Amino acid sequence: MSKNIFIFPGQGSQKIGMGQDFYENDELGREMFERASQRLDLDFTKLLFEQNDKLELTEYTQPAILLVSAIANALFVKNSKEVPLMAMGHSLGEFSALSAVGAIDYLDAIELVHKRGLFMKEACANINAGMMALIGLSDDKVEEIISVHSNKQVWAANYNCDGQIVVAGDKDDLASMESIFKEAGAKRALLLNMSVASHCPLLKSAIAPLSEYLNKYLKDDFLAPVVSNVTAGLYSTKKEALELLPNQLIKPVRYKQSIVKVEDKTDRFIEFGATVLKGLNRRSTKKETFCITDMASLEKVLSSLS
Repeated sequence: MSKNIFIFPGQGSQKIGMGQDFYENDELGREMFERASQRLDLDFTKLLFEQNDKLELTEYTQPAILLVSAIANALFVKNSKEVPLMAMGHSLGEFSALSAVGAIDYLDAIELVHKRGLFMKEACANINAGMMALIGLSDDKVEEIISVHSNKQVWAANYNCDGQIVVAGDKDDLASMESIFKEAGAKRALLLNMSVASHCPLLKSAIAPLSEYLNKYLKDDFLAPVVSNVTAGLYSTKKEALELLPNQLIKPVRYKQSIVKVEDKTDRFIEFGATVLKGLNRRSTKKETFCITDMASLEKVLSSLS
């Protein structure tokens, strides 16, 4: 068996049309769409195949991305019989990873991340929350600037790859630091179109309600370990997941650090449902990243591994 690490994208990878090829051309894909629609009483075909405003709302974005990732993964496993060496994801993608290793049923995961989106939205309801992408600054420099301006509600949220960090916090504080980041050498400091501040202390109130759902749905049936966004280390029990996943809300995503830590253990990475992480991986590892987003790319990956 190949030594594959399965990886799963997070928010920002959504787009109209994703998953449509699976739905139209595979019975399992269609069945998974229909079961997810029944579970949330939400028509995922309308959400994903027709122009609408819902797909950009976090409580719908999260289950939509997880569903498409889960279908891509299920079709790959069905046709390849491959078991991952380990699984990992970017933020929301960690929940897709848990589903891929059997630690949570995909329908339970879809409900869970729908609730996660609602809890995140509620936590930021009365806060002027936002996120900003920084291009061209080192991790150390961003952390130093944040430390110097500790009177601002700004925190490092996503360590994506060398020279690309996302910060989160109060939108006015983020805007006031745009010129500071640029003077320090940032090529871009771009406020993102988001109404939540992910992976920072502003989401503290979401921890308790999310923990309840995690305890309800998580299992100890890990087929392979999962890489934690919080620590970049491996875990493979429900107990560990219950400690790590609530903290994922308020701690930065250490995606770059995770890739660097595991790259020497794998032959390749396989991304399910999008191509976003492949782009990040190019900056962090020389190991190849395959992507499965439709039936054609599925066949291409299966052919490459045969």
